[in-house]
Amino acid sequence: QKVAQDFAMSDFSLILVLRLKTSKIVNDMAKVQIKSEKITPFGGIFHVRELFSRFVAPIIDKVLGIRCTSYGYQYSEIVGSLASVYFCGGDCVEDVTSHLMPHLSLHPTLRTCSSDTILRAISELAVGNTTYTSDTGRSYDFNTATMLNSLLVNVLLNTGQLMAGESYDLDFDHQFIETEKYDAKMTYKKFTGYSPGVAVIGDLIVGIENSDGNANVRFHQQDTLERIYSNLESENIHIKRSRMDCGSCSREIVETVEKHSELFYIRANRCGSLYDSLLALRGWQREEINGIGYELNSIIVEKWEGKAYRLVIQRERRLDGEQDLWEGEYTYRCILTNDYTSTNREIVEFYNLRGGKERIFDDMNNGFGWARLPKSFMAENTVFLLLTAIIRNFYKFLMGRLGPKAFGLKKCSRIKAFVFKFVSVPAKWIRTARHYELNIYTDNQSYLNPFALADG
Repeated sequence: QKVAQDFAMSDFSLILVLRLKTSKIVNDMAKVQIKSEKITPFGGIFHVRELFSRFVAPIIDKVLGIRCTSYGYQYSEIVGSLASVYFCGGDCVEDVTSHLMPHLSLHPTLRTCSSDTILRAISELAVGNTTYTSDTGRSYDFNTATMLNSLLVNVLLNTGQLMAGESYDLDFDHQFIETEKYDAKMTYKKFTGYSPGVAVIGDLIVGIENSDGNANVRFHQQDTLERIYSNLESENIHIKRSRMDCGSCSREIVETVEKHSELFYIRANRCGSLYDSLLALRGWQREEINGIGYELNSIIVEKWEGKAYRLVIQRERRLDGEQDLWEGEYTYRCILTNDYTSTNREIVEFYNLRGGKERIFDDMNNGFGWARLPKSFMAENTVFLLLTAIIRNFYKFLMGRLGPKAFGLKKCSRIKAFVFKFVSVPAKWIRTARHYELNIYTDNQSYLNPFALADG
């Protein structure tokens, strides 16, 4: 009987302790009050939208025209709504309706449209594909989107990121975008997608033409480059130097590049007829570039009949000790150029700078929606590529104007960091003295400067 009583007391004591502990946790919980005030966590987006409305929107409506004369959304408002998706941390067009509309609609004057309106506008701006037939009888589709490419350059001129009458260096490359859309084709990288050719000046995209993923990068590339160069020249923008990879090393492409730029630097593809000349070369110059030892040389070669250019050769000793059948103990890389005055080292260092342009493609894929194309056909997705390129160029303009250090940012910061550091700040619109004011709840006084600049 005593054992039974001890067990009963022990069981009761255990339950009592648990109840006291639970009661302590409840008493330590923070008190919560629900407020119905319209406070948004995306207070910084209003400055972004106002600058977009001031510097980009007028050019969009001027180039694309008025979409509607009475009730409805203009193209500038639609592109501004699309931009808000990425400036608020979204990654697909539908986010503007699903998550952001209650916050974006708080602005007293700027309107935000739904994702359905954005997608309809993309379809409206799409133009038909141009089909080219190869010598083997296979057909490949290209989408030039001439008007949107013109808009892309005009926006850069209006923001002052490009200046008419100036000369710039241009890079061109193809970006393979993996997607399973209806008309996507299998690429040589073993996935279906598109293969847009992208032209870049500095850190800014200045031209995009889309093509089938299974099209060879050299196929009608001279026509693509001709249109991109002509579009820039029509706005009095000149190209001093052009850089491209070995996908542009063909006679037709080189002649087009040479016609529109003073100097060009193109990675030369491997050619068996050159190996004997390379192996017989003497007078190699030892140079250390980015901490790696190279040997440099240059020769004049007749790459194509009647066309002689300078070939800068860069070789690096193999670290594995193995010898290649053709190249021996070295790995050779060549740059074809019409620059006869710069040193071998200067040419190699200048060409190596094009490697940094790959960051732009990574930025577009991860920050501006290229990895999640919204439509089913290439023509419509080309419109999306160009609109998001305009948005990214505007983001670069914004970072140059903002004074990013005050917000813990750099001019090269990704848009994700911009969302966390600048856009994500509590704010509330209030009406006082017959006008609207934005209250921002933060101890960072630097927010006063951007909004003051936006007003005047």
